[in-house]
Amino acid sequence: MARARLILDIRKNSKNTYGLYPVAIRIYHKKQRILRLPYFTSISGWDDKNMQLKKSVIANKDQDCDVINRELNNKLYSVKSIIDELGETLNEISVNVLIATVKECWDNELDSDLKRNLSNQISLSEWGQVMINRKMKEQKPSTAKWYDNAIAAFTKFNNNLPVKFYQIDVTFLKEFELEHRAKGNSNNGISSYMRAVRAIYNCAIIEDKFAPKKNPFQYYKIPTSKRTKKKALTKEKIVAIRNLKYEENSSLWHTKNYFLCMFNCRGMNLIDLAKLKIKDIGETHIHYGRSKTGDPLSVRMTNEFISILKKYTCNKKADDFIFPIGYDGSVETFTKYRSDRRLVNKLLKKIAEDAGIEEQITSYYIRHSWATIAKNLGISTEIISEGLGHHSLKTTEIYLKSFDNSVLDDANDLVVA
Repeated sequence: MARARLILDIRKNSKNTYGLYPVAIRIYHKKQRILRLPYFTSISGWDDKNMQLKKSVIANKDQDCDVINRELNNKLYSVKSIIDELGETLNEISVNVLIATVKECWDNELDSDLKRNLSNQISLSEWGQVMINRKMKEQKPSTAKWYDNAIAAFTKFNNNLPVKFYQIDVTFLKEFELEHRAKGNSNNGISSYMRAVRAIYNCAIIEDKFAPKKNPFQYYKIPTSKRTKKKALTKEKIVAIRNLKYEENSSLWHTKNYFLCMFNCRGMNLIDLAKLKIKDIGETHIHYGRSKTGDPLSVRMTNEFISILKKYTCNKKADDFIFPIGYDGSVETFTKYRSDRRLVNKLLKKIAEDAGIEEQITSYYIRHSWATIAKNLGISTEIISEGLGHHSLKTTEIYLKSFDNSVLDDANDLVVA
C-alpha cells in the first residue's frame, strides 16, 4: 500500500540561497519519491513529529505558520485521499504515475494565479545573486554592485521580504516608482533600479528559470532619465590646463598627465587609462579594450601623448602598468581603484582652479570635451554625434563603431592639436 507523510527535505542540494530547506511530501509506492512544496524553513524550524512549522523559531518569524500548516495538512490529506481512491489500481501503476496523478489533481483544484505562483517560486534576490556572482567572475564589480543596489531597494520596498518574480507586475512597479518619487528620488535613480531589475528578470526568463504570465516590462514604461547638461570644456580651457606647471612626480603632475592622455586618446575613460600596460603600446597606435563594452579600440598616438608616455615607460616590462594608477580589473583591487578615482577627481578640481576654470571638473568632462571640440571644429556628426548628445553614451559609441579607424585618427589629430 502506498504511504505519504510531510517531511523537511534536508538533502544537500535542496537548500536554497538563504540556507533553508523545502517542506515536501514523501510518497512511497514501490519506490520513494519526494514532492516538494513551496514552503521553506530551517531544520530547527520543522516539527517532524507533528509534521508542521514551529511558530517560535526565528526562521519562521516572517511566515504565517497557522495558514501554512493548514495548507500542508490539506496537501497531505489530498494525497492520501487520491491513494485511497485509486485502491487496487495502485498495483498497476508506478510511483511516477502516482506523482503525476497527484500533480494533475492539484492543478485542477488551483486557480490560475495560484498555479503560477507555486510554479514560479524563484525570487529576485536568488537569481540576482547568480548574476552578481557571474559579474564578479567577469571582473565587473561595478555592474555587480548595480544589481545588488537594485535588489536591496526592491526588497526594502517589499517590507524587507524577498521579492518573488511572480510578484513583479505593472502595479508593483508603479507603486515602487511612486514611493521613491514621494521620497524625492530623481528619474535617474528610479530608472537605474528599474533597468537593473529588468535585466535580472529578463535573464531569468531567457534561461528558463521563470515563466511569466506576461512580462510587466513590456507594459510598464521605465522613467526616462533626464538628459543631464553635457559637461565639457572649451579648447581654450584645455590649453590652460596644458600650460600648467607642477613639480614632477607630484600628485597634481600625474593627474594633469592623466587628463591630457585621456583627452589625446579620444576621451578615454579613466578606468581604461588605469588598465593600460606597456604591451598595449604599438609602433604608432595604442591598443586597449573598453572596460564598459569590451570592444577593442586602437588610437593613433599623438605627439603630446608620446611625450607624456616617455616619462612613464622607462625600465618597465611588458606586463607593467604604464601609469601609477594601475588597475588590473580584478574584484580584489576595485576598492583601491575607486579610491584612486576619487583622489583624481579631487585633484582635477584643484587643477581647474589653478587654470582659472570655474567648472568643478571630473574625469567625466574629458570625453564630452573631446566630442564638443570636435563638433565645433566642423567634424562630421557621422564621426562624432552631437557632442555625445545621445540619451546614453552607448548610443554614441555604437554610432562611432561603424566608421573606419583612420577617419577617427584624423579627427583626433584635429581635436588635440
